[in-house]
Amino acid sequence: MITLTDTAALKVAQLIEAEGATDLALRVSVKSGGCSGFSYDMYFDSDISTDDITLSFGAVKVVVDSASAPMLEGASLDFKDSLTEQGFSISNPNATRSCGCGKSFS
Repeated sequence: MITLTDTAALKVAQLIEAEGATDLALRVSVKSGGCSGFSYDMYFDSDISTDDITLSFGAVKVVVDSASAPMLEGASLDFKDSLTEQGFSISNPNATRSCGCGKSFS
């Protein structure tokens, strides 16, 4: 299943704290579309269903729906904040190709 680096978990915790809602989890999913066939979707969610997979990284909860789970197996979510890169990125060993934007894969 997907993992979060320490840097990503810290950034997610900061963003949840800024939202002021302690019941939020980071939902990571895969949707059809994008220039390579599939795209990643990430957002805060408090609606967790019984068939969702819930993971904990310190104080941060990550939720993945059962349809997205196989495509996120072994993936890692990182956060970078440097002069050349900023934002979240997913490294996914299941992706056979991806587009230049890094948001779409197949």
